[in-house]
Amino acid sequence: MSDEKIAFKPKFWLFSAVSAAVGFAGVAYAQQPPATVGDVVVTAQRRAQSVQDVPIAVSAFTAETLRERQVSDVASLSNLTPNVTLDATTPFSGSTSVLAASIRGIGQNDFAFNFDPGVGIYVDGVYLARSVGANTDLLDVERIEVLKGPQGTLFGRNAIGGAISIVTRDPAPEFGYTADITTGSFNRFDVRGTVDLPLDPSFRMSVSFSSKQRDGYVERIALPQALIAPGIPDCVAAPAACSYIVDDLTKFPQAGYASDNREGGQGEFNIRTKFLWEATPTFTARLALDYTNVDQQAAANTLLSATNTTNPALGLPATPPATNFGSIYNACISTANPATVNFVFFPVPGVQNLGTVCGFRGTVPGTVPVDDRYFPFYIPLPFAGANVDGNPSNNRLPWDGRYVTGDIDKSYATGNNFSRLTQWGGALTLDWRLADNLALKSISSFRRLSWSAGMDLDGSPLRGLEISLNMHQEQISQEFQLNGQLWDDRLDYVLGAYYFQEEGDLHDMVIFRDGLLMIDGPNDLKTTAWAVFAHSNIRLTEQLGLTLGVRYTEENKEFQGFQADTNGFNYKLTGCYPPGLVLAPNFTCVQAAGFPDPTDPLRFFPPGVDERSFTDTSPRIGLEYHITDDHMLYASYAKGFKSGSWTTRLSAPLPPGDPKRIFNPEEATSYEIGLKSQYFDNALRINSAAFFTDYQDIQLQQFEAISPTFRNAGDAEIYGGEVELQAVLGNGFSLAGALGYMHAEYTRVAAGVNVGGELPKTPEWSLNLAPQYEMGLNGGAALIFGADYTYRSEVFNDTENNPENSRPALNMINVSATYRSPDERWEIGIGGTNVTDERYVVNGVIQPANGINYGTYNPPAQWFARLRIHN
Repeated sequence: MSDEKIAFKPKFWLFSAVSAAVGFAGVAYAQQPPATVGDVVVTAQRRAQSVQDVPIAVSAFTAETLRERQVSDVASLSNLTPNVTLDATTPFSGSTSVLAASIRGIGQNDFAFNFDPGVGIYVDGVYLARSVGANTDLLDVERIEVLKGPQGTLFGRNAIGGAISIVTRDPAPEFGYTADITTGSFNRFDVRGTVDLPLDPSFRMSVSFSSKQRDGYVERIALPQALIAPGIPDCVAAPAACSYIVDDLTKFPQAGYASDNREGGQGEFNIRTKFLWEATPTFTARLALDYTNVDQQAAANTLLSATNTTNPALGLPATPPATNFGSIYNACISTANPATVNFVFFPVPGVQNLGTVCGFRGTVPGTVPVDDRYFPFYIPLPFAGANVDGNPSNNRLPWDGRYVTGDIDKSYATGNNFSRLTQWGGALTLDWRLADNLALKSISSFRRLSWSAGMDLDGSPLRGLEISLNMHQEQISQEFQLNGQLWDDRLDYVLGAYYFQEEGDLHDMVIFRDGLLMIDGPNDLKTTAWAVFAHSNIRLTEQLGLTLGVRYTEENKEFQGFQADTNGFNYKLTGCYPPGLVLAPNFTCVQAAGFPDPTDPLRFFPPGVDERSFTDTSPRIGLEYHITDDHMLYASYAKGFKSGSWTTRLSAPLPPGDPKRIFNPEEATSYEIGLKSQYFDNALRINSAAFFTDYQDIQLQQFEAISPTFRNAGDAEIYGGEVELQAVLGNGFSLAGALGYMHAEYTRVAAGVNVGGELPKTPEWSLNLAPQYEMGLNGGAALIFGADYTYRSEVFNDTENNPENSRPALNMINVSATYRSPDERWEIGIGGTNVTDERYVVNGVIQPANGINYGTYNPPAQWFARLRIHN
């Protein structure tokens, strides 16, 4: 990037100047406070350092801070650090176990197996490859480090936006325990506990567990009579006019069948066991085992609007676009003599196809070859002309705006409503002290997850848009790190090698409009990657240091796509059905419709295994200057990389060479300057940074007709900065605060891509203030009052910047009050989250081709009470 690219960014330089001024000036206290801000030791550079000595932007949080600020999972960190967005769910995942993470405008808002995260999540150095399960419970955590900007040199591929490193606590050398119980709104009942067990002077273990239970905050209610039959005053007197039928959900392929009268609840159990063996003074082994089981309601969903609808009786538009599945469905049920009608929305000369499109759904057994990976699907009952055939017993409800309840916490949905996750893994970490200035570390890991979810996204009794998913994944990784010092400890270095492999499958099953389109999509993926890296910090003088690092990565991916429409909608639409119908010698409906495999005529993808390979070199260069022992200036340059893949969500076949079948890697080049400073014997700490990122070939979700695919949307520039402070003000008062500014704009938009003016999930301003007051009582007891205020400016949730499901500027407030016993062995507290009841769409999707706009709202105001004991 040329110097000119930065030269004309006035806000970038203004923020840099203000940050530096604040850092140098400090705060004019009337008197020096008596206490200090605690130091946090981090391993952001693969060796233990004070967070104040690390020449990159790092936000670090201890276990005590997390507990005081009610942070229990990764997504809850979002309010604590600026320019970071962490959401507990993604569009149409139906699961709060899925993490949508973005740091400084770079991240991921999808759960698809073919789409890698842009922010790396690590637990004790082990990379969690999937966003599914990444919103992990923070069980028995020692600290969390949020590293901002590309971290490819030390953390590897897919840390292009940054990294979140979770470090769990080692077992204590003495017996001990901690337990807490929490109750609160929506029948909340959480239990958490940890026990330390010293089995031998050199061998000890800890066991930690948590259980979380809470009812959902969205209530499913029955569709009222006035909406079933508008204009009918009394359904008792005219029961036929008020009756309707809906296809049994179990007739459709789904990952499971379970419903509930609420959405957005929680049902989760976690357990972690850690063993520590100090075999010799120079050799230590750690074995960590963890298990998570989630069995709960799907993430909350609200129908925001029903677009392009067709019911004038409700004051809705009468003429929809031809591409709307809601319109096709309405035409099916309201057209008389459909067998003689050419489908007006998609006319095919000489073909009377409405009766075929709206007839039976699925495939008649034995008539169409179907791969055994698909679920059998056949519903013989047609719905063509159902509402005009003179038989009220088979009437169906139309699709229109009547299902928008007007209350974001109410839904008329009746379909699937579950989220289930089982994941477990183990990590063995071995540390050898080979010499006084040389150490070797090995991290070996295996992980496995199994996930399924089902959700009713149309918010109605119809089968308008119902999604269920199955994912299975397992991964292994091995990393070696050689840490050493040279030149009288003036050079610290890390040399490393890394191997990673994952494989698994994601099976999508999506009902569009009562099976008009029935997506049955098993897809297999496998990734193998290896890397070598080197990183060094050289102290050129007592004040000046140089950082040099580089990582080389090779990655190979394999993909086999089986996604299909098991209703054969594309064939029925053109009247060319069944697929094997011969139109000419050696030319059937399969070839005419563009399907690639005559032996599997419903499959969108060509047979065989696709392969793609990628290589990358990610460097880091930095300078640091220690002005004093308490002030450090730094500047850095770094690059990050996220590999490409295939588009897996199709609703029609694409030719093998079509560029829409794949998307290529994205890259980020980042420049950062910062100041880390402490004042008044470390009673005040202020860290600030300004950054500029050149973001190329951005991978973003893009709807192709009805399919949420991925495209390289173009390039962007992202610049901004952040200031974080911690202060002990004296007399029991303390304050933590953070301010962030971020500007993101496209510099190039790829042809055929529809984007808005802003990158998704990039608030321009973010602010957090967390004051705390501790009041001493007689006998050594204390009352602790805390508050947490967060401001975020408006955020667009999707690529297109649709205002209807955007996130407005918000002000969130949490409060708590805690009594701590004189011996500090127990405490009891009460509090509230989102006490002003600020509501916003966390994730939303507009599907014009299906006539649906839906989203997930954040939880409402809640109260809690907690009892905590420890020895």
